[in-house]
Amino acid sequence: MKDPGKKRGLFNKIVNMRRRIEDLRLRISLNRRTFVIYSILRGLVLLTLVRMIMTRSYEGAAICILSLVLFLVPAAFEEYFRIKIPPLFEGTIYVFIYAAEIMGEINHYYVLIPGWDTILHTLNGFLCAALGFSMVYLMNRNSKNINLSPFYLTLVAFCFSMTVGVIWEFIEFGADYFLMVDMQKDFVIGRLSSASLDPAGLGRPFVIRNIAETVIRTASGETYTIAGGYLDIGILDTMKDLLVNFVGALIFSVIGYTALKSDRYTAITDKLIWRPISRQEQKKEEEEILKRKALLRVRRKTKDDKKENGD
Repeated sequence: MKDPGKKRGLFNKIVNMRRRIEDLRLRISLNRRTFVIYSILRGLVLLTLVRMIMTRSYEGAAICILSLVLFLVPAAFEEYFRIKIPPLFEGTIYVFIYAAEIMGEINHYYVLIPGWDTILHTLNGFLCAALGFSMVYLMNRNSKNINLSPFYLTLVAFCFSMTVGVIWEFIEFGADYFLMVDMQKDFVIGRLSSASLDPAGLGRPFVIRNIAETVIRTASGETYTIAGGYLDIGILDTMKDLLVNFVGALIFSVIGYTALKSDRYTAITDKLIWRPISRQEQKKEEEEILKRKALLRVRRKTKDDKKENGD
């Protein structure tokens, strides 16, 4: 016989989780433009989730659920760390998540659209540099014992962005090696240089040019032909991703350093750098969230009353 206490505990956890998600959504709604972007993309993800379930693509459904969770992360950061994420930065995060997970993975834009992966990795480098810059800037501003120079602060932000990029490439390599999912996209190249192919066995680079095709023969006798050259297994993709991540991080680092050095923020830095929220702002936000909660409860009650009356 099942324990009713466990059922009640599970039910309470589900209710609390639902309330928590609702609170985060209300926090997102405080900025109208950001909430519009969030609502549109969330609706598109839900439609994709329904499509994945109907086609029994459970891996795609899991990606959709992950995307919905990631949409709530910025609001959770704001609440937990008592900071304010600029609307432009927050909206860009939503677009980035949708472009990477839904359009890139589920709709196969990484394969169908050349350069899609490059664009996202460049944007990732830019956003991670802005994130690292904001984190160090907040610590530097709020600490009496830390006073970093503009150059050092910018350098830390740049290194943070590159570290995130390298860790992501580790994840891609691990997924490809152990799960065989091909996150590191392959390239067909027309030449190669390898010391392993040196006929003299002296370890000198042996160059093969104008490769027309590559034939792969398995132990079971199966044969596969790669037309157009030799199949590079992820090396070029990894280096390209790190390079464009470097470019994105460098662009923001220059912008951030210029703003700190001149002691004034441009329109771009104001819309990208996180800042601490004052007690007055926090109180105002909490009051607004409580008002919206009350309005939401009234709407639900009105809707339930209509159902009971058969309207």
